[in-house]
Amino acid sequence: MNITCKNCSKKITLSNKIQKGVKRLVPGRTLRLPCPNCKEAIVLSSNNLSPDADYPDTSSIKPPSPPDITWLKEGAFEEEEVVEDIPQALILIKTGIKRENISKSIESIGYQASFAETSQEAIEKMQFVNFASVILHSDFEAGDMEQSSFHQFMRDMHMSKRRFIFYILVGMEFATLYDLEALANSANLVVNDREIPELLTILRKAIPSYEELFGSLMAEISAYSR
Repeated sequence: MNITCKNCSKKITLSNKIQKGVKRLVPGRTLRLPCPNCKEAIVLSSNNLSPDADYPDTSSIKPPSPPDITWLKEGAFEEEEVVEDIPQALILIKTGIKRENISKSIESIGYQASFAETSQEAIEKMQFVNFASVILHSDFEAGDMEQSSFHQFMRDMHMSKRRFIFYILVGMEFATLYDLEALANSANLVVNDREIPELLTILRKAIPSYEELFGSLMAEISAYSR
């Protein structure tokens, strides 16, 4: 399929993998590709695979309920080997038992944990390290998430870098594994404080699902952007 960049008018042929990946996007979600000619973003949606497609009118659509997470307490989930290399994870949460539990869970699946004490320190680390995952607690900074300078930094990040980061939000206001809430907050996963002790099980479920859905697409986009 061919598309035309609205910025430079160059016609671009989308590979079958990218087309399939776009078709699997949930309604209202878009995928940004850098134009190989002018490097400006081309926005695709599952509606019609056309650049800068309009978002559908969802004002009358009732969102689905949060998922049933009773299986967390029952431990009814088959463990899998998730990570093969040693990716870096940046954990942004105040010192205490919650941070210890999150760190242990992250390290248990093969991540190397790194910490920052302020949003400025975290942003500076992001400039020099390609973190595979970032975990932000909603009380890391004063105020709500909309006032968080680091969360805004993640939301403003160019998609050429952001799409390779598994961004996790943790806090009492979130419904664990509620994908719609994660999407609304520009994150890949949300976890309630109550489920922090089960974070290892949550990650063993969420990360393979993410990689299964987007892994081959991310590899294709990376090759496409060169």
